[in-house]
Amino acid sequence: MLYKAYEIQRSLLNAGSAMAAMAADVLNDPRYPFAGNAASQAMASALDVFAHAAAPRGKPAFGIKTVQVDGNAHAVVETTVVHRPFGDLKKFTHDGLPEDAPRLLIVAPMSGHYATLLRGTVERMLERHVVYITDWADAKLVPVAEGRFDLDDYIDYLIGFLEYVGPGAHMMAVCQPSVPAFAATAVMAKAGHPCRPVTLTMMGGPIDTRESPTAVNDHAITKSYVWFKHNVITDVPVNYPGAGRKVYPGFVQLASFMSMNLGSHMMSHYGLFKHMVQGDGESADATKKFYDEYRSVCDMAAEFYLQTVDVVFQTHALPKGELVHRGHVVDLGAITDTAILCIEGERDDISGIGQTRAALKVTPGVPEALKKYHLAPEVGHYGIFNGTRWRSSIAPVVDEWIARHDRRGQGSKLTAVA
Repeated sequence: MLYKAYEIQRSLLNAGSAMAAMAADVLNDPRYPFAGNAASQAMASALDVFAHAAAPRGKPAFGIKTVQVDGNAHAVVETTVVHRPFGDLKKFTHDGLPEDAPRLLIVAPMSGHYATLLRGTVERMLERHVVYITDWADAKLVPVAEGRFDLDDYIDYLIGFLEYVGPGAHMMAVCQPSVPAFAATAVMAKAGHPCRPVTLTMMGGPIDTRESPTAVNDHAITKSYVWFKHNVITDVPVNYPGAGRKVYPGFVQLASFMSMNLGSHMMSHYGLFKHMVQGDGESADATKKFYDEYRSVCDMAAEFYLQTVDVVFQTHALPKGELVHRGHVVDLGAITDTAILCIEGERDDISGIGQTRAALKVTPGVPEALKKYHLAPEVGHYGIFNGTRWRSSIAPVVDEWIARHDRRGQGSKLTAVA
């Protein structure tokens, strides 16, 4: 019923958005007798804000055409190098990179948003690195015949992607995937896998949510596992390829995140309205661009979502040494030669201070020289991986860490993907 009710609401809002957009165009048309007066301009701006808020959104494109390196523009080549049912592997490169440029796998969150949320992360790291990124699928588009997808599968996907990228690669996990990326590193280290990452950077990740718990963490522990299973999990309706698959819908995740900062979102839209009334198109477009990405959401497989709630937020299995992958306990102590960088934002209201840094405490086999912690001052959750402070003060820390530990020319890549 939840998904069907949403689909009805979405259809009504889509129609309302189209009508509001047409009405705004009429009010802004120079042929309209009252176009340009204060009342018409205010009404047109209000209609435009509503039309934008209610407009349907699909999967955004990365759209990175060029990168600037040392004052020179280089054309970017984007390719999909691995196809998997629940997520592809994309590769970004440009002709300004040396043949032995470091290879970096960026692990995007599977948390209701598309990998394009990390567009700014990819663009900045692409300046000096060959960048690969996980492009997770919208679960409602994956047929039931493709099977389940849980945390074990997520870890296996990362191992397979690292095998494709080859020995000597680096890995960066942004937010939620810090847990499976950390676990995958430990599993590969335990097996002596040649493709285990040389460096692992974790940014704003919930490694141990007992540290400085946030509203997100509180929500996850005040409700039982059974509550989540019965209240936020629903079946995909018949008009999608994944009909019948149980999912945690992206629209529920979006509503949850927006409700946490409802006042800020309302002020942002009021600001958008004022910018449009004042004719400040540049500021209005910047706000629209942010919300175009923020409101583009996708569904998660129910088993992955529920397992994440359980082991990450409720039982804290990874930092307690109790996380199990394919029947074997994940041994973080097996990590000995992967350099670990933990980055947190001082104002992060999703992953509190200390939650990511905890990774440095539970890796006794890693020498102190291979551990580093960076606290970004006055930076919130999204500022860790996007925006001015990311580009100017956080990305250089990652650049330096990778360059310090990079091992060039190590063997050829493996083509078999698990």
